[in-house]
Amino acid sequence: MSDKTDSEQIDDIIAQLPGWKHDTVVALRAAIRAADPDAVEAVKYKKPSKPEGVPFWTHDGDVCFIDVLKNAVRLTFSKGASMGGSELFNTRLDSKVVRAIDFSAESRVDAPAIEALVKEAAELNTAR
Repeated sequence: MSDKTDSEQIDDIIAQLPGWKHDTVVALRAAIRAADPDAVEAVKYKKPSKPEGVPFWTHDGDVCFIDVLKNAVRLTFSKGASMGGSELFNTRLDSKVVRAIDFSAESRVDAPAIEALVKEAAELNTAR
């Protein structure tokens, strides 16, 4: 059990990331916060293979989360399949629930587009 807040734990996760992964997660977090200042940061899915956990953003339910993979940084929208079709989604396209965007070392974070997706995801939660 950590004495740190979830936001501080996310700070620690980011601080451990190298190069482009660090920069990508920082940019995604900034876009998420800008899109939904009322979103709550949380850390979930702590397990032996990933003791630091996974950064989540919630607003009346899960909005999105960031998972750092071996060759990608993945931004997953928990209800992405219910969101408008976005050309940004490039993975998890066969899921009945989620949609995700994988960012590679060559990718650029389109902050306005990410912000629009976050707003839509939060509105899905608050509309129910």
